[in-house]
Amino acid sequence: MTTLKTWTGKSQFEYGGSVAEGTTIIFGTTHSKCKVEAWQYKNLLIEFSEKTIPVGTSRTTRPPESLGEWIFHNIDKRAIASYVAPILIAEGYATKLNDGIKIKGIVHGSER
Repeated sequence: MTTLKTWTGKSQFEYGGSVAEGTTIIFGTTHSKCKVEAWQYKNLLIEFSEKTIPVGTSRTTRPPESLGEWIFHNIDKRAIASYVAPILIAEGYATKLNDGIKIKGIVHGSER
């Protein structure tokens, strides 16, 4: 398991696996689990390839076209963008900006 800080840096979470293979994210005081499959990451990366987007970590008001909004509609109804964004950054799929992330481009249909 790998330990990372959440998007805001106020707490930590753990994850196993990788973007290329899919991840299991463990978070919160109750150690909730969430799976994000490799194909879901691939769809996310294709959707946002070479774009700068807000992360959108709010549980209730995520900005339109944000990572959080896309995850809510395509992966999980919980607010997991606070975990997915740091995973993308740690594995080299995105770059952190002050107010969002820049998703790297997809090369020949691959994940990076």
